Amino acid sequence: MELCFTRLAALLVVPLVTTACIGAELDEESEALLGEGESALESDNGFLPNALSVNALSVNSLALNALSVNALSVNALSVNALSAIKNPGANGALSRDLLRYVVSCALRPDQTFSFSWTDSAGVAHPEVYRGDLGYAHWWTTTPLGTATTNNTYVQSQLTACLAARMNWYGVSVSISLRNNELTSTPAERAAYPVREGAFWGNLFSTTEAPFLRACYSSAPGSIARARQVQRDCAVGHLSVDPVTGATTVQQCGPMVIVGSCETVCNGSDYTNGFYRGCLVNPSVSPWVRWDQVVTTFLKPAPSP
Repeated sequence: MELCFTRLAALLVVPLVTTACIGAELDEESEALLGEGESALESDNGFLPNALSVNALSVNSLALNALSVNALSVNALSVNALSAIKNPGANGALSRDLLRYVVSCALRPDQTFSFSWTDSAGVAHPEVYRGDLGYAHWWTTTPLGTATTNNTYVQSQLTACLAARMNWYGVSVSISLRNNELTSTPAERAAYPVREGAFWGNLFSTTEAPFLRACYSSAPGSIARARQVQRDCAVGHLSVDPVTGATTVQQCGPMVIVGSCETVCNGSDYTNGFYRGCLVNPSVSPWVRWDQVVTTFLKPAPSP
């Protein structure tokens, strides 16, 4: 799946405390048209925004695990969730940005999520977020889980989708996303040969503590290429202390970088190159693996 990302990292750090869903509306189209839309997504892989702000997951009042227990629909949203996305301040902007990416990952291109909010000057702003990847298109009517149960597979796919689309700088970068749900064409694999890293976790669970992991490819040139195109969430953002000159590696919001993918992941797909699974927490267990992983690929550096 070929995507063009811009800014997602900030939205994921403050627990999203939303218990409902924001009016997702399913466009009235026939089954034949739905089938055509899905085929187009599979074959064309279009370009999608991929600049989810780091702060969206860090300083946010929209809780992903709270969203799980309701249908992704405006009428199902909790008071707290509605308040978060209608907030006219900076946190409201982050909540709306996060919601836009959730809708993009969860719903199909023929589905939209609509609501409006009013700024401090009294001006109304209608919002219409359209789906793209369709990981949980049925979420418009059926929750991802309850207070005691979870659809872990879908929650994990959505989490990996969000994480792969985060960007420290908020810039748009064209990348290829691949896993068992996101196929790639020979042309896409030729255009995006540099494996950047992988992302996995579950931010939507209602019964387990949320977690988010990333790893970087240690293949020659991969780390340098990621930093060259301003993709720092898998490799870590380099920060230089202006006083001491010491360099430290910072992580994107709640994301924990656990090392090189070559040491924490296994079973890469022979054709598409994505990792089939990575360790949940290598520092705790070398055996417990997470299978819902998104692997990202970059374009090569231009020839000199």
